[in-house]
Amino acid sequence: MKVLSMIQPWASLFVLGESQYETRSWRTKYRGPLAIHTSKKIDKGVCSHVAIKSLLLKHGFKTENLPTGVIIAVCQLVNCLRVMENNETWAVLEDGRTVSGNDFFLGDYKVGGYVWEVRDMKMLDRFIPAKGRLGLWEYEV
Repeated sequence: MKVLSMIQPWASLFVLGESQYETRSWRTKYRGPLAIHTSKKIDKGVCSHVAIKSLLLKHGFKTENLPTGVIIAVCQLVNCLRVMENNETWAVLEDGRTVSGNDFFLGDYKVGGYVWEVRDMKMLDRFIPAKGRLGLWEYEV
């Protein structure tokens, strides 16, 4: 299965549905099953931001109990769209849709970057310890 490693708290916020997109500086042509892995790194500065702290607490998480170094969820990667316009509080994707609100706040919508769209996100009942890697990587199920 293809796996994407993400730094915390971004991984948990994505898996918990606080943002429906993952933003990347690179495009992928891959479509299909995708596992979400949490790297060992936690961005503690981001976790201390009042809005991020509030979103995490809503789901019972604090910096201290965010899972790291594990695969936490699976989903379907269905699209990869280029960011065409950034207006500081909202962005426009290549298919014309507008991204705003938490989706915009929780992503990096630089013009020329990419938005990964997923469906059917499911958090695993038991997290799977794994060493992360850069890019998309394979994990034998």
